[in-house]
Amino acid sequence: MGSLTRRGLLLGSLLAVSGCSSKFITYNGPEVTRLIVLKEKRVMYALHGTKVLERYDVELGFGSRIDKQVEGDGGTPVGRYLIDRRNPNSSFYLSLGISYPNARDIARAEALGQSPGGDIFIHGQPNIGGKRGPDWTAGCIALTNKEMRLLYAMVKNGTVIDIYP
Repeated sequence: MGSLTRRGLLLGSLLAVSGCSSKFITYNGPEVTRLIVLKEKRVMYALHGTKVLERYDVELGFGSRIDKQVEGDGGTPVGRYLIDRRNPNSSFYLSLGISYPNARDIARAEALGQSPGGDIFIHGQPNIGGKRGPDWTAGCIALTNKEMRLLYAMVKNGTVIDIYP
């Protein structure tokens, strides 16, 4: 076999392997109509109607014992929000944006003379530094990268997310 043929086979093999490791997958199952997060139990459910499609153990903000009130408090917010954006180039593998703050969140923070903050996401693990311990985010909801890959494929922008204490 000539060296050109061997190089072609090697290149083809490398491309095939790298294609298998893509962080983007296709989901063809039932539509996710709602996400529910139970902070106290550190669990999130992806639902189609009332049927649970997936259950995830989650990590929350370092101040997760509180309902997020102001920027920098480390709390994960409580309330009804929407998945409003996607970031395939996130610093945390993949991420889905949560529409925090809403009008109630803004009013509460302003009453305290502070900013409510923002940039709350559901995301995977950090791209640099690897997996962290429990409740390490700045208010976000974290999954494993494998779980985030599936959730990213399943959830569309506009999906409701209810976060409970």
